[in-house]
Amino acid sequence: MSQRRVVVTGMGLICGVGNTAPQVWESLLAGKSGMAEITAFDLTGHSVRIAAEVKNFDVHQFVEKKEARKMGRFIHFAVAAAQEAMQHSGLSITPENSDRVGVHIGSGIGGFDIIEREHTALMNGGPRKISPFFIPATIINLAAGHVSIRFGAKGPNEATATACTSSAHSIGDAFRIIQRGDADAMIAGGAEAAITPLSVGGFASMKALSTRNDQPTLACRPFDRDRDGFVCGEGAGILILEELGMAQARGAHILAEIIGYGMSGDAYHITGMAPEGDGCRRAMQAALRVAGISPEKIDYVNAHATSTAVGDSLESQAIESVFGEKAKSHQLLVSSTKSMTGHLLGGAGGLEAGITIMALRDQIAPPTINLDNVDPTCRLNYVPNRPQPAKIDYAISNSFGFGGTNGSLVFKRWRAE
Repeated sequence: MSQRRVVVTGMGLICGVGNTAPQVWESLLAGKSGMAEITAFDLTGHSVRIAAEVKNFDVHQFVEKKEARKMGRFIHFAVAAAQEAMQHSGLSITPENSDRVGVHIGSGIGGFDIIEREHTALMNGGPRKISPFFIPATIINLAAGHVSIRFGAKGPNEATATACTSSAHSIGDAFRIIQRGDADAMIAGGAEAAITPLSVGGFASMKALSTRNDQPTLACRPFDRDRDGFVCGEGAGILILEELGMAQARGAHILAEIIGYGMSGDAYHITGMAPEGDGCRRAMQAALRVAGISPEKIDYVNAHATSTAVGDSLESQAIESVFGEKAKSHQLLVSSTKSMTGHLLGGAGGLEAGITIMALRDQIAPPTINLDNVDPTCRLNYVPNRPQPAKIDYAISNSFGFGGTNGSLVFKRWRAE
């Protein structure tokens, strides 16, 4: 029996360059950086002072004040992005279809802000000062929980916590849930809010972050010879996935079709990537097998590339290995939009899946900014500094995480059938 086809009918995006999908897309095409000095906490003693914070975000536009206090900031982002995605899709959840609509929202870290706040309360006032909402405000699956409650989605309800691949895995797993008939629609993606003293300090201690504190907008420079680490971002990316027949029957505006999903494990190192990008390569190859297309069909890759010295080079090697001459001849467009949004960790895959879909929709590849001197080990067309209009029929979005957990999603341009 043939598998059911899955399409994207809505999206909601929030990050350092915009609080809605149209705002994000406009900023990316303009090459706008979301990086600036951190405002969320006192920077005294911190070696890293920059991040891509979400700006001018008022959670009370989406959640009542009393309810917002019961949620971590990552949940705020998830609810807001899900609301935009639902409105964009026009999907109506009713008593008749509620058990056929599910939620799958991932996060790499979850409520770090609440953990830090409540630990301070414990140290200053003892156990009696801990909020009764501490646990539900913190745990990763409560993003999906709150979204399901808000919209009445009673189908499969899950969360993925696979580091920086979390939301790509959530979208891929939601895709499979619809394919096999366990649901007809899924609200899927991820959210993260890890710009906190402990999180930023921890990544800085690992020497993973850029220390270009005096030039924040120039700090994140994937594939550039002078890159010195990633920049933390925050936000969310949520997609509405539907079975094709359901979407067509209700007259939905289809944005793209999701046709492939691949996973792999490096089995190599807790933070480093396998030599030659072996795990990345196998994830992309697996996604292409599921999609049933040859590598030559892919026109654009939204790379995971975070602006780390080793990671960008290894992903480039993996892309070159998978796509061969098309990549080597610069016909394949590859860009890292993290150069503008920062790295959303577990929320990155959801955000970048949405960006990839907009590239297919508008037939233009967003740029990699700050790419002034390409690293000699990075030999591809990285869409340097300006967007490139192009024929884009198929595209891949890559996400790779600590522990060697990898995910790739393949999207197809939608043409009315």
